[in-house]
Amino acid sequence: MTIRAIIVVIRKILVFAKHQFIRYYQHSGYIQENLPEAFVDLATLIGIVGAISLLIMAMLLAGDISMFADVQSVIIVFGGSIFVVLANYNLGQFFGIGKIVAKSFMFKLERPEELIERAVEMADAARKGGFLALEEAEISNAFMQKGVDMRVDGHDADVVRATMQKDIDLTTERHESGSNMMMALADVAPAMGMIGTLIGLVAMLSNMDDPKAIGPAMAVALLTTLYGAFLANVIAIPIANKLKLRMAEEKLNQELVLDAVLGIQDGQNPRVIEGLLKNYLAEGKRAVDTTEE
Repeated sequence: MTIRAIIVVIRKILVFAKHQFIRYYQHSGYIQENLPEAFVDLATLIGIVGAISLLIMAMLLAGDISMFADVQSVIIVFGGSIFVVLANYNLGQFFGIGKIVAKSFMFKLERPEELIERAVEMADAARKGGFLALEEAEISNAFMQKGVDMRVDGHDADVVRATMQKDIDLTTERHESGSNMMMALADVAPAMGMIGTLIGLVAMLSNMDDPKAIGPAMAVALLTTLYGAFLANVIAIPIANKLKLRMAEEKLNQELVLDAVLGIQDGQNPRVIEGLLKNYLAEGKRAVDTTEE
């Protein structure tokens, strides 16, 4: 197999994986049918699929790829790791891992610039028509809608702040649970690989008088270490880190919305609110003017 052929195969795998994730989320109702392409995180797909493809390429160049497959090693590392992680969490958390993992590949998150623009428009509407004018406003962000509804219902600033801050804390806690589960898998997989290595060495040393048994036992000893390192470093750790990134992005957006809602409630000038919220942006993005003249 030539390098060009391998590249073509990798490209087809990426396209197939991308469409499968879109189909899954559309079926689950997480996104609408007209999902923008930007919601697909190609960095995660390309990174993981690319790493796996390069490993397969190296195996093919080494000879018969079947020599890197061993059922005992798969059972020890993959099966053992999954059950050890299960022991650390309840069934609800464990069986929800599929949806958690999918968030590292696909996500629906508004850009902070869009939230700032919307907040400034709402602040201007509130100054001109009062807070009741916000009741008819079309707000796509559910967290912002929650804050506006509380303000329209007449809750004071302390209640709004406490309620929305509690929502932020609980959302962050749920996201941390998902990333921690993947990090637990990353910690367990190499340990299970080492256990498999010890099992293989014991089997090999117990059958030194039988040359035919030494090879399979040594294969188990080495392949379990390979599988453990693969599961931890190619799958679990990248997904865990991407989930942490998602958590940080969503928390930043929610804190931005909280400040926006409180600023509108205090009756601050739209330009003042805009300047406050732009502190959430990187220095190079703060020059964007979102205030209508």
